[in-house]
Amino acid sequence: MADKDYYKILGVDKNASESEIKKAYRKLAMKYHPDHAKGDKGSEEKFKQISEAYAVLSDPEKRKEYDQFGSSGFRQRYSQEDIFKGFDFSDILREFGIGGNAFGGGRRSGTRFSFGGSPFGGASFGGGGQHAQQIKGSDLVYEIPLTVREVVLGAEKAVNFQHGGRTESLTVKIPKGMTTGKKLRLSGKGEQSPYGGPAGDLFIQAKVLEDPVYSIEGNDLIVNREIKLTEALLGTTIEVPLFEGKSLNMKIPPGTRHQTKMRIPRRGIPHMKGSGSGDLYVRVLVNMPKKLTEQQKKLIAQLAETGL
Repeated sequence: MADKDYYKILGVDKNASESEIKKAYRKLAMKYHPDHAKGDKGSEEKFKQISEAYAVLSDPEKRKEYDQFGSSGFRQRYSQEDIFKGFDFSDILREFGIGGNAFGGGRRSGTRFSFGGSPFGGASFGGGGQHAQQIKGSDLVYEIPLTVREVVLGAEKAVNFQHGGRTESLTVKIPKGMTTGKKLRLSGKGEQSPYGGPAGDLFIQAKVLEDPVYSIEGNDLIVNREIKLTEALLGTTIEVPLFEGKSLNMKIPPGTRHQTKMRIPRRGIPHMKGSGSGDLYVRVLVNMPKKLTEQQKKLIAQLAETGL
């Protein structure tokens, strides 16, 4: 999840006292509360952020852990439900002289918005307890490292993640073609709803690791193969490795230049959705010798005399 600087959100110093934090929240809450924002989505989002920051920094135990572990470490220990558990914003806002309609009461009981605050969504507050019971929990994203081989052939991977305050383990089937940024959705494996609704979802997001042999461009694979200068001039046959444990022979025609790319159709990464695959490109690298023996120099000189 993205890091959140709660002190910066409230505009206070890290050594701010409890009264300074409360004063800062009151000032911002007066400015961004939905009663004053009049449907401004930007203000609504700001109000959610400052309320989350206040819920953490006004609680001595939560603030202590936030200061000790930082934003990322804190979010591993506290779910969105934990942050707001036992915290009655309606009472606080009434103390500040602000209506409580953002939480389901007041004049405009239809006003409601998300207090999820995370990059993956969150729980909504609205008028009526029946609606609140259907509020979905926050979604989670788990980034899973994959090798190029696993992307090409598919795999089964063990996933350990925090769910409902405990560590949960799953075995996930990774489909072919799951390149960096692509996701799998596991329904109901996200955060629990703070209001009794369904749990959020868990998204498994791929991150392909660097490979010493292959590089990826879209669904195409690129492999570098070195040949000698004489092989580039006269032609040769090289061996190209494949992920199935096999290899194929590729003919390099005479006069092949350095950095020439040769295409092998449908030997790249399968499309995750639909049929077909990308291509495999062999990039030919001509190995130019840095030093020549005396005999090699004489032979090159003879070749030069022929006009080569």
